[in-house]
Formats: sequence, C-alpha cells, structure tokens
Amino acid sequence: MLRLKKFTFYAPEYLLLISVLFYWISSSNLVNPIAIALCLLLFLQCIFRSRIVGLTVATVLILLSLYMVLALVSELREFPSFNEDAQLLLWVGSLWLISTLVISGMMIYNYFFRKEIPRLIN
Repeated sequence: MLRLKKFTFYAPEYLLLISVLFYWISSSNLVNPIAIALCLLLFLQCIFRSRIVGLTVATVLILLSLYMVLALVSELREFPSFNEDAQLLLWVGSLWLISTLVISGMMIYNYFFRKEIPRLIN
C-alpha cells in the first residue's frame, strides 16, 4: 500500500516527462529550447521535489493547456468540413490536453494539499 502511495505521488512528473520527450521527438527539431528546458525542469523536479517548483510547473502547464484548447478550436475551424482528419485532430488533441490537465491537477494536489512529500528512496 505504501508503494502505491509513492507511485501515485511520483507518477505525474514521470508522465509529463514522457509527454515532453514525445513532443521533442515529434517536433523534428533536435535543438528545441522549450523541450530542453521542460525536460531539464521536470528531471530536476523528479530528483529534488521542491514544492514551489512543482506548483509552478503544474500551473504553467495548466495555463499552456488552456491556451492550446484555443489553438485546437482555431485549427478545427480551418477545416471546410468535419472530415476524418478533423475528427482525428479533435480526438487526439482533446485526449492529449485533457490528460495534461488531469496530470497537472494531480501535481497541484500533491504539492499543495499534502503536508509531507514522500521520498522515493528511504
């Protein structure tokens, strides 16, 4: 049971790190400063577990996700008809944004409402 609690505490950072790595690989730009900074920040957060950095990263990701909802709607409006490509964009984009919002919410819960931050290695 204790391992499950530790896993649920550490899971958001690792999932977001995987998400950023996927973004970096799919952007087809090896020197992507945004992806490099996000990877470095999330990696350091996984090691040091700072409450302030955790809340900041989660808040920034929520704001960026809300901005990307507007970008998704804008892209969907450019389609002349709601064809298969528009449906694919809607489903993949919505799934990606909702999962990022949920994971960021988990981070806010972990760093704001919990009194003690569990350590990975005792």
